[in-house]
Amino acid sequence: MAGSKTAVVLCMDVGLTMSNSAPGEESSFELAKKVIQKFVQRQVFSETKIELALVLFGTDSTDNPLSQDGQYQNIRVHRHLRIPDCELLIEIENQVQPESKEGDWLDALVVCMDLLHTETKGKKYDCLNIALLTDLNTQTNEESLEVIINNLTQSGITMQFFLPFPVEEDKEGQGDSERRDPGHPGTGKGLSREQKKNMELVKEMMLSLDVEDGLDEIHTFRNAIEELCMFKRVERRPVAWPCQLTIGSSLSIRIIGYKAVTDEKPKKMWITVDAQSHQKDDVKRETVYCLDDDNETEVQKDDIIQGFCYGSDIVPFSKVDQEQMKYKHDGKCFAVLGFTKQSAIHRHQFMGSQILKIFAARDDEHAGVALSALIHALNELQMVAIVRYAYNRTSNPEVGAAFPCIKQDSECLMYVQLPFMEDLRHFTFPSLENKKFTPSDAQLSAVDSLIDSMMLVEEDENGEQRDLFKPHRIPNPAFQRHFQCLHHRAVSPGTPLPPIEPWLKAALDRPEVITERCQDPLDVLKRKFPLTEVEKKKKLKTSAQIFGKESEESEAKKVKEDEAEEYNLANIAEGSVTSVGSVDPARDFRALIKQKILPFGEVCQQLTHRIEQLLSNKNTQYYMKSITCIQAFREQSVKLANAEHYNSYLQSLKGSIPNRGLEVFWELLVQDGLTLISKDEVEGSTVSKAEANQFLVAEEQKEEAAPAPVEDTGDVDDLLDMM
Repeated sequence: MAGSKTAVVLCMDVGLTMSNSAPGEESSFELAKKVIQKFVQRQVFSETKIELALVLFGTDSTDNPLSQDGQYQNIRVHRHLRIPDCELLIEIENQVQPESKEGDWLDALVVCMDLLHTETKGKKYDCLNIALLTDLNTQTNEESLEVIINNLTQSGITMQFFLPFPVEEDKEGQGDSERRDPGHPGTGKGLSREQKKNMELVKEMMLSLDVEDGLDEIHTFRNAIEELCMFKRVERRPVAWPCQLTIGSSLSIRIIGYKAVTDEKPKKMWITVDAQSHQKDDVKRETVYCLDDDNETEVQKDDIIQGFCYGSDIVPFSKVDQEQMKYKHDGKCFAVLGFTKQSAIHRHQFMGSQILKIFAARDDEHAGVALSALIHALNELQMVAIVRYAYNRTSNPEVGAAFPCIKQDSECLMYVQLPFMEDLRHFTFPSLENKKFTPSDAQLSAVDSLIDSMMLVEEDENGEQRDLFKPHRIPNPAFQRHFQCLHHRAVSPGTPLPPIEPWLKAALDRPEVITERCQDPLDVLKRKFPLTEVEKKKKLKTSAQIFGKESEESEAKKVKEDEAEEYNLANIAEGSVTSVGSVDPARDFRALIKQKILPFGEVCQQLTHRIEQLLSNKNTQYYMKSITCIQAFREQSVKLANAEHYNSYLQSLKGSIPNRGLEVFWELLVQDGLTLISKDEVEGSTVSKAEANQFLVAEEQKEEAAPAPVEDTGDVDDLLDMM
């Protein structure tokens, strides 16, 4: 019913007989109205360029260009040809109602033909179509049938009929009881005399038109509703991407690429409108830039520049800087970097939101032969090509894998994006193995049986595998629900949103075959894995809680708690650390020591380099960050029993304090008591405890506190006590 350039006239019977229905059944009018609503919804939300018109017959009033001399009465052109919108949906919901007259469907057909002829004159359309919805239960002037058929054929107008009963309903030899069909309202005890007569006219018309299987264009209301219940997806014309596939500097193949799979999003996005007038122009936006101070001082837009966070600093970047910062390349490319085994490319590493199909350029025999040879070679060797891909000059380059794809009627390369180093995440999880809960052979067999019974692939009669669940044919439920709610809100503002339609829920349900097949394995699984309720043990109270005293813990227990590390998924998600960074160097230093991927001396050198960078900014914030790094340095040095690097750096740092003007930093360091590592802490240290304690004391304080000269050598212990 729709094409790329199509004009469609919906012609609906709203006469008296359309409202008749058996008890508990929907009337033909209600079903026909649903068909029209569903069809218009699909066109609105798929954003096609199809033009729609709506003609009603059996109306109490008459409004059409042919209503002269008492002809073509009770026919009203409700809407002329134009692109459908939400306004039409609202009109169908509120203004298309049952009326009390009878209209001739052949006369209504002539009005529709005249409307198409008049409003498409001088324009080019690929398809002209009339869809007629009626119960055929009215008197008809059949004398004009032959003229109508000739005009339809000459003008190239196609026809579709939507009826409350199937075309096979009126078969000779059937009694009234055989013709009764509760699934098709309006049939009652069979077709009436007018319906039988009109059905023959419909068959004659459809068979006379130059259309193969014309009777296939006669549909029932219910079948049409089922087919139209799914919102039509937004149609996209395939956009070719011409390029050169290059291998080295001397081999080039002209190719053309198409998107085979991509992430689809609704085209229309939310816009802000005035709640009273529903007009976008009534909403005025005003942006004001203010400083982050107490007065919120306003700043002009010209005085604002973008900045990037670098540690705790904000580095300003102008638009010129941003343009120069962008990665620049030579433009679109599809360059083969090398080849590897297909087994080396893992499915979980596929990235991106699209898959490209790469074909040889049209009408280029040499390109077709060359690309075909490459595809077959990759397929025979079970290899893939690693490709550098760039869509155009402004897009960032990607690295991906090009897989060979050979089918009965076509062959191509399938390109999938692969991750760069920064895209990989190395997660560490505790082992699932637990000797206490090792599954038995019977339990493993039960799980295997369940998996086999839930396989979504089965063999057909020819021995070929057939999919029981086909995701590529299932509509996106988010889209369907989104459009359903938009339509409801448009036609029924202020009312609660409707529930999800049953067919949409059913589309995502497990196939019935799988449900039946897995029932027995599930019962076996329940027996093999019995569940027992475990009572939570009450936490024992400690002596400190009972007597109000602190119980002394052994040193071994304290050391064990100090060494225990909390399992934190957030820290793991950051990935492995490869160097001491500038954002949190102390944390990176600890992580590198833990990973043991670099020598301790090299890690210490990276940390001291970061400390020197921080101290170059004479600011208290950077001083405190440097002290945190020195604390981590001392802590890990003591833990690893290696004091040489720490003591050496701290001594050299102290000697450079006066020249670098870091007296404020040294005072902060003294307050934290970060001394040298003595022999008492690390056996290999060359610093005594007394020297470590005197290290943080300033030189002038040492001179004031120096003891008087001692003539008698005395005992060594006395000297140490005096120091």
